[in-house]
Amino acid sequence: MIEVTNLTKTFGPKTAVDDLSFSVKKGEVLGFLGPNGAGKSTTMRMVTGYIPATKGTIRIGGVDIEADPNAAKFKIGYLPENAPLYEDMTVAGFIGFCAEMRGLFGADRDKAVDKAIETTFLQPVRNQSVDTLSKGYRHRTCLAQSIVHDPEILILDEPTDGLDPNQKHEVRSLIKRMGETKAIIFSTHILEEVEAACSRAIIIDRGRVVADGTPNDLKAKSSKAGNVHITIGAEADVARAALAANPAVGSVTPTESSNPGFSAELCPAKKTQTGELAAAVANLCGEKGWTLSELHQVEGRLDDVFREITRPDTEAA
Repeated sequence: MIEVTNLTKTFGPKTAVDDLSFSVKKGEVLGFLGPNGAGKSTTMRMVTGYIPATKGTIRIGGVDIEADPNAAKFKIGYLPENAPLYEDMTVAGFIGFCAEMRGLFGADRDKAVDKAIETTFLQPVRNQSVDTLSKGYRHRTCLAQSIVHDPEILILDEPTDGLDPNQKHEVRSLIKRMGETKAIIFSTHILEEVEAACSRAIIIDRGRVVADGTPNDLKAKSSKAGNVHITIGAEADVARAALAANPAVGSVTPTESSNPGFSAELCPAKKTQTGELAAAVANLCGEKGWTLSELHQVEGRLDDVFREITRPDTEAA
């Protein structure tokens, strides 16, 4: 549904997006991640045809957005960052106006407005003036305009910004449901949202893709993924020395625990031995007669991966 090939955008001497390529299929929710200034919003603006690319091609549902922008944009629903609203309109009036901009009139327009309001939980403020809305309701009104014409493709830039925890949960669930039948790009700074709503994620840094995979694929890239946390009934120095001498153990890092005994996080000697580490520790405890009160494999975290593969500005080459 979305095909981005060798996309580049420069602003004078600055390259904001650098030879970026990716695709999004129908039924896929793509989490679009990156540090501030990585090129996320610039990419999304080019994908929606809001700004032109310097180089590269963008195809929306098979349509080249540069060759036939109207046909391509008709397939898209777009929630931009800091989306604008007409303050003097009611919620229903604004969404109805957007529906007409999308070619819906009369009964079709009214039906589409009703569905968008219901889908985005705007019933309590349907007839309220936009300038009286809270930040959360304003953002949901912007989200409603992006889906009022039931587009095949959704481009959502920070769709949960300004929402309270309950509203965030509702919107994440909505995005996940819509992703079953649409192609969605979902930009966020909240990594837990990627696990909650996305079937795949891309991390970009300085305009380039640095990671691409399912949330579980990305978590597996964490330097801590596959580590084992243990608590054993043994003296700390004795346990640490015995564990460090085991060929399956690469390193032993003592940790705190509410359970009595020696607690540590163990890194496998080799990543290929990850599955063997827990068994090796259990066998060692059996040989030594130590009580093993805690043993679990550490799951990688997206925030660890994000920090490990993106560089702060101070480390820029």
